[in-house]
Amino acid sequence: MIRRVGQVPRTDKVYRLRAGAYAILPLNGRFLTVAQVDNDVEIMLPGGGIDPGESPLQALHREVIEEIGWRIAYPRRLGAFRRFVFMPEYDLWAEKLCHVYVARPVRQIAEPVEPDHHAMVLSGTEAIAALGNDGDRMFMARYLADSRP
Repeated sequence: MIRRVGQVPRTDKVYRLRAGAYAILPLNGRFLTVAQVDNDVEIMLPGGGIDPGESPLQALHREVIEEIGWRIAYPRRLGAFRRFVFMPEYDLWAEKLCHVYVARPVRQIAEPVEPDHHAMVLSGTEAIAALGNDGDRMFMARYLADSRP
């Protein structure tokens, strides 16, 4: 069973399944994250939706390049979580099925192509405090706890 995090689904809404792939990206003792800046700033794990015909790993590589301009290597799946949200950019009530990986950032090859997205490097503690959803925070905390000597 995949754990639900965040808000309980509303009974007055119909949710459409939206699968995505996201990455914890350790970089020299810190972590690459993405800041989406418009009216507010939202800090997230890099990643996003899996397009039709695309595998989770293909989506992960594509989304990390689009959002922060980095190539990654050696992705390893850590698990998944579900959250129920309204996605205003798609005018969609979504059940987001979030597959979470850890991967090695190789190098930055471009600037982010996603509008208002910026790469940020944070310590583990900073990332846990700043990440904008419970699932991202849960996986970051679990990763940090599992990687301690």
